Amino acid sequence: MLKATKKLTIALPKGRVRDTSMALLQEAGLNLTLDGNSRALRHESEDATMFELRNSDVPTYVELGIADAGIVGKDVLLESQSNVYEPVDLGFARCHMSLIRARGDKGPIRRVASKYPNVAATYLQRMGSTAEVIKLAGNVELACLTGLADAVVDIVETGSTLRANNLEELNVLFYSSARLIVNRTSLKFKDAQLRPLIANLRQAVQAEASVLYNA
Repeated sequence: MLKATKKLTIALPKGRVRDTSMALLQEAGLNLTLDGNSRALRHESEDATMFELRNSDVPTYVELGIADAGIVGKDVLLESQSNVYEPVDLGFARCHMSLIRARGDKGPIRRVASKYPNVAATYLQRMGSTAEVIKLAGNVELACLTGLADAVVDIVETGSTLRANNLEELNVLFYSSARLIVNRTSLKFKDAQLRPLIANLRQAVQAEASVLYNA
């Protein structure tokens, strides 16, 4: 167990990532527990206060110092454009971000739809494209099927949705997984708590990778 005079505040996304994150943080020595109230959004334990947030809100809470650290996908982190320290790739919740369009469509890409407009715009700019980016909240693949957009930028996990809708990946923008992020000021003033946690998480991730490699 990490011993500290100052409790850490940890921001975790709701859902399945929260449970995996908690197990990994506990393995790294941080005492985290859930309140018995299933609707509670703030949980207190000996070592830390844990906030349950929407995935997209985690970088904001960490960047602004409401939380000392958090766990979030690389995709969400890049979209947020937050200025945080990213010391550990935790290796779970793997997926990739791709440019997607209808299979066999060879026409020009003039409009791109995405739940990640910043990511999409950065990619298109890097490729020298002047395509318009429009933000959608969900089921962005439908934009290709209805003619709303010529292509979409979205996360791909298994590819089953693409196959079911006769879509294909044109390019992989980047690979994503869960990352530990840390507030830069907290790293200075709570280094006695954060640096051992970072080191322990790195060891835990390396140990898990070694087990998988030798399986």
